[in-house]
Amino acid sequence: MNKKWIIALVIVAILAIFAYTKYNGMVLLREDAKTAWSNVESEYQRRNDLIGNLVKTVKGAADFERTTLEAVINARSKATQTQINVDDLTPENMAKFQEAQAGLSGALSRLLVTVERYPDLKANENFLKLQDELASTENSVRTSRNRYNSAVNDFNKKIITFPNNLYAGAFGLKEMARFKADPGTEKAPDVEFDFN
Repeated sequence: MNKKWIIALVIVAILAIFAYTKYNGMVLLREDAKTAWSNVESEYQRRNDLIGNLVKTVKGAADFERTTLEAVINARSKATQTQINVDDLTPENMAKFQEAQAGLSGALSRLLVTVERYPDLKANENFLKLQDELASTENSVRTSRNRYNSAVNDFNKKIITFPNNLYAGAFGLKEMARFKADPGTEKAPDVEFDFN
């Protein structure tokens, strides 16, 4: 065999091995991000399950305001209908998902504020337990979202830097969307205490 052919084959083999390792590194990071997304979905599912139990407990209070309760039920339904395929985490799909979850969070907050006017419900042991579990789950959701953003950040940094961006483009790997803060959270709320 000709010496030029051997050199060419060695160069092609080195480039193939390099491409192989780069691709595997990017795929592993993408899979980490997908796993983190599954954890986010799991926490949201737990929250939805708890909200269902909370709604059943609140329904037991016969004179409870129906409009507030229906708002939570409708927001929960919308949130559970908004699903994202893990392979299609685009900014647009992420925005729809976050909007549905924010709607549920808002309705739930209004429900918990309304509960303050019902002393029997506030004293209900099952309700208090569910309220504590819901607060714990909200913290878990926040943690899962942060871990997801971190995994996505690692993946996105890997595929946009040179020469990885060349391989990512050739393999069809695209940036994944991150969770963003809900609109309005960048401003601190005005809190006034009027004790008069």
